Amino acid sequence: MNKLLRLLGLLLLATPLQAAPDVHSQLAQLLHEEKLQGAVWTTLEAQGAAGLRDAGTGAPMRFDDRVQVGSIAKTVLATGILRMVSEGRLALDAPVATVLPGIRFDNPWEASDPVRIRHLLDHTAGLDDVHLWHVFTMRAAADTPLAAAFRQGSKVLRVRQRPGTRFSYSNSGYTLLGMVIEAITGQAYEPYLDATLLARLGMHDSSFAFVTQERDPRLASGHFEDGATHPAVPSYVRPAAQFTTTAADMGRFARFLMSDGSVNGKPFIDTALLRQMGEPAGTEAARAGLSVGYGLGLRRYDRHWAAAKCHGGNTVGFRAKLCLFPDTQQAFFIAINADSETADYARFDALLTRTLKVGMLPAPFASPHFDSTAWEGWYVPAPNRFDSFRLLDTVFNPVHISGDGHALKLVSPQSGALMLRHAGGRLFRGPDKLRASHVLLVSAEGRRVLSTGTQSYEQVSLAYLALLWISIGGGVLGLTYILIKPLWRLARRRTAGHIAGCSARRDPLWAPFAGALALLLPLPFFYHQSFMRLGELTLASGLLAAVTGALPVAMLAGLAASLRAARVDILDAAAMLAVLQLCLVLAAWGLLPLRLWA
Repeated sequence: MNKLLRLLGLLLLATPLQAAPDVHSQLAQLLHEEKLQGAVWTTLEAQGAAGLRDAGTGAPMRFDDRVQVGSIAKTVLATGILRMVSEGRLALDAPVATVLPGIRFDNPWEASDPVRIRHLLDHTAGLDDVHLWHVFTMRAAADTPLAAAFRQGSKVLRVRQRPGTRFSYSNSGYTLLGMVIEAITGQAYEPYLDATLLARLGMHDSSFAFVTQERDPRLASGHFEDGATHPAVPSYVRPAAQFTTTAADMGRFARFLMSDGSVNGKPFIDTALLRQMGEPAGTEAARAGLSVGYGLGLRRYDRHWAAAKCHGGNTVGFRAKLCLFPDTQQAFFIAINADSETADYARFDALLTRTLKVGMLPAPFASPHFDSTAWEGWYVPAPNRFDSFRLLDTVFNPVHISGDGHALKLVSPQSGALMLRHAGGRLFRGPDKLRASHVLLVSAEGRRVLSTGTQSYEQVSLAYLALLWISIGGGVLGLTYILIKPLWRLARRRTAGHIAGCSARRDPLWAPFAGALALLLPLPFFYHQSFMRLGELTLASGLLAAVTGALPVAMLAGLAASLRAARVDILDAAAMLAVLQLCLVLAAWGLLPLRLWA
């Protein structure tokens, strides 16, 4: 009965403005099924709102309520950059160092391939995305200088592949673009873009400034899985994800992006630049013939039997999606004031795509024969999105390729099996795709690569992965043994009536046992700490660094005690060595000691 009443409430709270009732009812149904709070949306021809703007107060969502859209800010900021290019104040191919001389990239290819403005816009600069301290912190202020995101020694400016060759999503890159705007204009990027871009486009309800629910009663509350609200939080990388807007303003923005770039009959942004948005250029995948990918702030998108240029976004308590269909001059925008890890947000995108009737069935095509022998095997992300988690992505997210002469089979632990039909050359098409979605290529360094346009994978040997799997598996088994064996021995001795204290002190496993058990000490402190402080040096994170750093010391102490014993227990020594080698592997990959604030 409670579920039925909630669904009826969502339906009653839907506030249509020139919208088809069936779209509203379906959106309200989806909100109910996915356990989300509310949404505002527009398809240019129709628009509306459904659900709750605040689950705590029960206030209904209104179409003119303001929402926060996370990374869609990148598309808007990229448009501001293109305005400056159109004015002749900036060149897309200008090296970033000529505009920001204080920024020093750790770029091995600097002499031939410096990081350029275009690379930042396209996410092809080779930069890491962010570190935990960029996002999960309460220490950033609304006016913190953007340069604070690139503190010395943080490795944020390390270039991981030749600039311009591969896509790797980077909030840090777009933060640099905010600094570029400030360096050229001499003022903060937020008021500059608000005045020279948003106002000119008629987006008067939108702003790059930091906006909170406390100061703006029209801003909907953000929610998490349990319906708890969380206020907006400043970020060190705010140019990449800080933007407050309305569905109506995003409709105006979408219309402009599909226009000739004029405002009130006068040129505003070069038409050719607008057309390049969503068109990948210069990457290995694009040169190999793959047409999907990212370009100048938009991603060419092929899903739900429709081809579009889109950008998604999420921030504290919000998820959003903007999609353009330039061929038919249609678009949709939706923002949901709930950030859930379990909800299927793609269902909302599919509904609005069907509403626009832009989907089409792909033309039948024959799959020519393809000899996949040399391409079969294991591939790992190269680069992965978060460099701090490179080991985890390598070990737990590899892709295995096999072929049958006309198709490739991709198998990965996260997404299962995917069949790709050969589409000619080295191009392959996934299910429900209108065009090629993957390409095989050989890099300039001679490595075999699989690319989706927005993720590249390099071929590695099974032996390489097997060694990592054995290392981690052996370390986990060793740690489990060390946690269980001393307790078993202690219980056995007490049962036999032995004096446990003296025996325990002589047991070589007790120091490793204490070191392993100490790994649990930070847990209660993390539990009572806000997750938004995960990237800060706190009691919990400091303790985590201390106990992970002490773990190999405890293993060495146990091994030394074992060697001094009258008889060496082979299983004990093997367990300690297994954990010790895992510690060495983690240290080599920068994960030991584990410093979340670094």
